[in-house]
Formats: sequence, C-alpha cells, structure tokens
Amino acid sequence: MPAASLTPNPLPPDVRMMNAVSALLLTGLLLLALAFAAKGLLRLPAFAIRAIQVEGDVTRNSAASLRANALPHLSGSFLSMDLQAGRQAFEAVPWVRSATVQRVWPNRLKVRLEEHRPAAYWETKAEGADADSDASVEKSLVNSFGEVFQANLGDVEDEDLPLLAGPAGSSAAMLRMWQLLQQQVALIGDRVERLDLSGRGSWRLSLEKGATVELGRGSESEVLARFGQFVRTITQITSRYGTPLLSADLRHQDGYAVRLRGISTTPNPANKPGVKKN
Repeated sequence: MPAASLTPNPLPPDVRMMNAVSALLLTGLLLLALAFAAKGLLRLPAFAIRAIQVEGDVTRNSAASLRANALPHLSGSFLSMDLQAGRQAFEAVPWVRSATVQRVWPNRLKVRLEEHRPAAYWETKAEGADADSDASVEKSLVNSFGEVFQANLGDVEDEDLPLLAGPAGSSAAMLRMWQLLQQQVALIGDRVERLDLSGRGSWRLSLEKGATVELGRGSESEVLARFGQFVRTITQITSRYGTPLLSADLRHQDGYAVRLRGISTTPNPANKPGVKKN
C-alpha cells in the first residue's frame, strides 16, 4: 500500500488573492491607526512649544514686534513644526535679513536673526530712463551687501545715506561704485550724495556741495580713472577762479568740461579744461 503524501494541496487562486487583499487591508489599517496615534501624540500639551529664545541682531525688533509679526505664522508643536516655514516667518519681519530656527529639547525654539544694515537709499529707475531722469518706480533701501529691501524709511537714523538710482538688479554694483567714488571725492572735501546709472550704462553723480558730474559709460576701472583725473585737477581750477563748481562733463575724449559760477570751460587736447566766460 503506497504511503500517504504529506504535501498540502495548494489553495485555489481566488482564495490566495483574497488572503493577499485581506493582509494588505489589515496593514493599511494598522498604518493609518499608527499615523492617527502619532498625530494625536504630537498634539499633546507635553510637546507644545513653551518658549522661543531670540539671539543675534535685535536692534530694530523688540519682543513685541517679533511676537506680532512672526508668531501668527508659526504652526505645529515642538516635534511637528516645519523649521523652514518658521525661518520664513521670521525673515518676513521688517528689517530681518536672515534667520535660523533650531529645536532645543524638550520644548524650546532658538532663533538667530541677522538684520539689514542700511547703506543707501534706493530708487529703481523706469526702463529706458536716462541717468539724470527723476522717474522711478520704487523707493526702498540697500543693505551693506548691496541687496534691496523694504522697510519704513522713517526708521533710518543715518541722515547721510546716499541715494542710488538705477535699473533693477544693479544695486550691488552701484553700491560698490559709490564706495570707490566716495574715496576719491573725500580728497577734495566733498561727498557723493546721489549716484545715477542709466539703462545704457551711463553714470552721473551729485555732490553734497551741489555740483553734478557726468561720468559717462565704460568699465568700472575706466570710469574711476576718468574721475580720478578730474579730482586731481579740479581744485586747481576752482582755486584759480575763486568760484565753486556747478557741473562737470567727463564724457569728452581729450579732457573734461566744467561750469563754475559765472564761468564755463571746454576741453582741450592737453587733457586740461579750457576756460571761457559765460
């Protein structure tokens, strides 16, 4: 008599499919239950944020202003809060340039702020505007990194900030040019009060004592060299005639032309201005 086989008979395909679907559904239900449990756990008072520690630059923002501007945009508990969203909430506060947000166990946040340091006023010139055009579409501030930012202009304490006016995206280059020009202007006891840049790349500066200087176009080094020559010689002219400078035009190939009070000049090939009476 043959021995009985111990191998079980395979289950029908439809039964195997039902078992697989049942296992999948059970796994899904367990995962869903765990997710709801975890979500409820994160909402427990034990995981609520108890305090926010602010460090870094807080010159222009008090605890009250941070509470009013940033806290309404924070959501979640200590474990569930999106730190990226928290950083954006603090960076949206006026005068804040950048922020970092960290969790500090068990229930605190540490926020480090960097504030804008204003270096100049800013006007975005309308497209196609000339260097001496007063047309602008935006008035704001430029920080020490050459970045344009929005803030209440009445909060600026420094009354000697220059005004930069140029095309959108040129603020960093204009701040650098102002700094370099100012170093040369200081040699004649004056200050660059305003610097304009046209859409075509032509520079124009206005001095604190009232004179305007057309610098023309060219690379940074070309413009600075042209202006350096002007600075080295202009005091000889104003001293000779005993009258202040009203304007200068450095766009001539062989020199520059100036207008003094009651006197104007035309350039000559010797790189020195020729003088004529108005």
